[in-house]
Amino acid sequence: MMIATASLISTGFHRLPVLVAAVGCGALLASPAQAASPFTFTMVPSNAACTPRATAEVTITSLGFAEKMTVTVKGLKPGTKLDLFAIQEPKAPFGVGWYVGDVDIDQNGKGRSFFVGRFSVETFAVAVGAAPVPVRVHDGRDATGENPPFAPIHTFHLGLWFNSPKDATANGCPNLTTPFNGDHTAGVQALNTGTFPDRKGPLRNFD
Repeated sequence: MMIATASLISTGFHRLPVLVAAVGCGALLASPAQAASPFTFTMVPSNAACTPRATAEVTITSLGFAEKMTVTVKGLKPGTKLDLFAIQEPKAPFGVGWYVGDVDIDQNGKGRSFFVGRFSVETFAVAVGAAPVPVRVHDGRDATGENPPFAPIHTFHLGLWFNSPKDATANGCPNLTTPFNGDHTAGVQALNTGTFPDRKGPLRNFD
């Protein structure tokens, strides 16, 4: 399966060398004059019963060669760790999704991370053919089977998941395990872009 975004991801303020290595010198010389006006939207609680005060503001700006997306989260317990995904639909069953990066809530109750990649009308995933599933990185167990081929599917929505069931329960949310982090032991979804229609997520509005 191919993802239509280069691995130009900086999660928070910890992995800036990834951006430099992945972009290359030519891309870094892209003219700032190509930048479009920033596009800002909000994410809302997935379950207002457990996260009534949670909110996230997302701002996307053009870098010419890709987009910079800044995510600022408020209203969750200090120390909460979150995982950001670009997804096909904002709520279950979510459809196709891919892992963008992390947002950590600091001791002041605020989390802010930025990411560089394809976060626009061109964001999509595709599997032009079947291929063996790779061995899992974290536990080393042999994986079996192949991915199912599928035509291009745009992932115009965003979802933030608690990094663990512990993070979820600390915020008063259900103690459930989902696959939405790097080792597939995340908690439930905390925030999403559900104020936008299922088939017309916010990334669709940035050209």
